[in-house]
Amino acid sequence: MKLHQSKVKNVNQFTAYDATGVKVNDERFEGSVLVLPNEIHSWRPTSFADLTAEDFAELWGYAPELVLLGTGSKIQFPHPQLYAALSSQRIGVDMMDTGALCRTFNVLTAEDRRVLALVLHS
Repeated sequence: MKLHQSKVKNVNQFTAYDATGVKVNDERFEGSVLVLPNEIHSWRPTSFADLTAEDFAELWGYAPELVLLGTGSKIQFPHPQLYAALSSQRIGVDMMDTGALCRTFNVLTAEDRRVLALVLHS
C-alpha cells in the first residue's frame, strides 16, 4: 500500500509497505529493518519467532521515547520478558501491524518525537 502524507524535511517517513518490505523516503527495504527519524539499519530477527531479549535490549542505546514493533499483516505480541530491558528504562513499546506502524511513525516523527520503528518481514 502506498502512503500519502505531507513531506517532512530531513526526517525519515514511510512511503509504502507490502507483505515483504517497506519504503522509507521512497527507498525500498526488504526483511527486518530498524527505522529512526534520521537513521535506518537492518535488524537481526528474521521472523517474529526469532525475537530475543537481546534484540530489544540493544535498542535503549538509541534513546527512543517509544518503540513501535510492526509484526506484518497481523498484530502479534511478544512476551513482556523480551522487552523488559526497555520497559525498565521507561521506554514505551507498542505492537501493531505494519500498516499501523507506518502511519503512526509518520505522525510521531512529524511531531518531532523520538520514535524507533522495528519492522519484521520474513
